[in-house]
Amino acid sequence: MDPQEHGQAGGRVERTGACRQPEDDQHLAGSARLGYSLQSNREAREGGEQPDRNAQFEHINAKAESFQESGRPVVSVDTQKKELVGDFKNGGREWRPKGHPEEVRVHDFKDKELGEAIPYGVYDMAASLGWVSVGVDHDTAEFAVATLRRWWRQLGGEMYPGAKRLLVTADGGGSNGSRCRLWKRKLQEFADETGPRISVCHFPPGTSKWNKIEHRMFRHVTRNWRGRPLVDLECIVKLIGSTTTEAGLEIRAELDKKAYPLGRVVTQEEMDSISIKTDEFHGEWNSTIRPRVGNR
Repeated sequence: MDPQEHGQAGGRVERTGACRQPEDDQHLAGSARLGYSLQSNREAREGGEQPDRNAQFEHINAKAESFQESGRPVVSVDTQKKELVGDFKNGGREWRPKGHPEEVRVHDFKDKELGEAIPYGVYDMAASLGWVSVGVDHDTAEFAVATLRRWWRQLGGEMYPGAKRLLVTADGGGSNGSRCRLWKRKLQEFADETGPRISVCHFPPGTSKWNKIEHRMFRHVTRNWRGRPLVDLECIVKLIGSTTTEAGLEIRAELDKKAYPLGRVVTQEEMDSISIKTDEFHGEWNSTIRPRVGNR
């Protein structure tokens, strides 16, 4: 190969990090003197900002404060990302005997027998108490409301006896999205069974990170199992349930092996039967579902 061509090829390889030439070091040193450094991308832009984004935040906060001041329950709900079950690598580091890291699989291909875990959570803001159902089928609105129902039966109903209203804050998309017809239908069934009127406030599109459950509960769960392979479902439930913080967070977790099939269709007749009242301010985000008379 011609030396000049070899140099050009070397320059191309050098840019991939396979090798580095002296002039490259000089370039880096010069960049550092000018105030430059190697940096990765940072997620900061949330896309096109909804004009009433901040107004919706204020609406949610005001409603939550009103409920809490009167002793009414306020919960934040969401699904944590699906987790592969098995001896797969889990980000982070864990204390182990020196020179004996835990060995895991090289490739993250889903194990057909072990499958995935789907944690759906309910976080009581006032009590700093969470509930997580670990599903094994699909992340659907039916699964979401089933988790809310479990929270009510195991914790909420006892903590708020006689409560006539419940406020749920949720993301604008996903299984509990503002446009999800099955979410509304299942909430109606839940209201009929339990009695309280259920007010729902959705966060505007692209603002899910502001949902309280994300940074007050799920991030601590992720930190608790860092560096630990999630070898089976029982391990996942145990790690979630053992998550605590100095601020007093506690979480109860339970496995939900029920099937939640995709493709459930909600007819217009079923939608018309839902006893729902939308708020004057952004009724597509804020509404209240009332128990239907004679269904309890």
